Amino acid sequence: MSEKINANDIMKLEIAEELGLMDKVNASGWKSLTAKESGRIGGILARRKKKEQME
Repeated sequence: MSEKINANDIMKLEIAEELGLMDKVNASGWKSLTAKESGRIGGILARRKKKEQME
């Protein structure tokens, strides 16, 4: 079962890379992130999406 990757997924991966979390995600999956790490990704994602909508 392959899932389609959408723009949000790409942005989420980019943010995780910027925060230095991709090694952890690749090793153990998204569930291995702490609530703080996930929240940080979500917050940045929301800000970027809002900024895109305003442009």
